[in-house]
Amino acid sequence: MSKKNHKNSKEDLENKNLEEMTSKEEETSTETPEKEDAECQGTEALAQELEELKDTHLRLRAEYDNFRKRTLREKADLIKYAGEKAIVDFLEVVDDFDRALSNIPETEDNKELRDGVELIRLKMLTKLKAQGVHEMEVIGEDFDAEHHEAVAMVPTDDQSKKGKIVDCVQKGYSLNDKVIRHPKVVVGQ
Repeated sequence: MSKKNHKNSKEDLENKNLEEMTSKEEETSTETPEKEDAECQGTEALAQELEELKDTHLRLRAEYDNFRKRTLREKADLIKYAGEKAIVDFLEVVDDFDRALSNIPETEDNKELRDGVELIRLKMLTKLKAQGVHEMEVIGEDFDAEHHEAVAMVPTDDQSKKGKIVDCVQKGYSLNDKVIRHPKVVVGQ
């Protein structure tokens, strides 16, 4: 190839490249507003999606925190009231001691027997109190259906006794401020 041909082909190549660049510039200059709008819309869509994801993340985090707190509270309650079923069963034994004491006549011959039963009853109550069990004192209080079970209503002439508990048929007990056995009571009417 001669120098002249080589020079012409080099110029042709440069002209061709220049034409391509010019045509590309014309294309980009005519498409730029549309592309800019598309890019802005794409950016806005991404920003909106980012906000939605942040919101979802925050909600999931709050839900997890609430779940964790609820689980800890349930565990604490489970520990606090773990022996409730067994304690309720032992309350029946305390009731049996009370019935035994009421059926043993108070005579000199039975004094030692009564003292023995009373001692066992007190020991049982002491052990239950150590576990958080307390006997509910109800006579003279206002009747509350959430804390008391009414087994009878008796008419009373005394206005101060209306709606009040006048007698207790079966004692009630609470475990750490939770009623585990409602007292069965008689209410004045």
